[in-house]
Amino acid sequence: MKKKTFEDLCRLAEKLRSDTGCPWDRTQTVSSMLECVDEEADEVCGAIKKEDYENLEEELGDLLFQIIMISQIAKENGHFNIDGVIAAIENKIISRHTWVFGKDKAETPDEAIAMWKENKRILAEQKSKNGRKK
Repeated sequence: MKKKTFEDLCRLAEKLRSDTGCPWDRTQTVSSMLECVDEEADEVCGAIKKEDYENLEEELGDLLFQIIMISQIAKENGHFNIDGVIAAIENKIISRHTWVFGKDKAETPDEAIAMWKENKRILAEQKSKNGRKK
């Protein structure tokens, strides 16, 4: 079997939403996907609590696909696309890990958490000054 890629999943979502795709998937909106996300996130949490890694793999896939579907719907409506989602989270993770990607130092998990919270506060303050909400 051919190895599947992230792009394959994005194409699958696009196909499901197309005129020749699934009638149910075509009717979904970002808001209507909320119940699906809640359900899949709960199933991920359940698998983690049970340490059921076989099921966790499947449930993570289900949750990932919900993110891809919501991003596809948002793309169709001109809001954003999955590339923007990926770029935003990469930028956020890098900007909050200044002890990994910058000049700060964190030697312990407690120091890392404290610095993460401080970086989050600083970035939120900067966004607020720039008029952006997050």
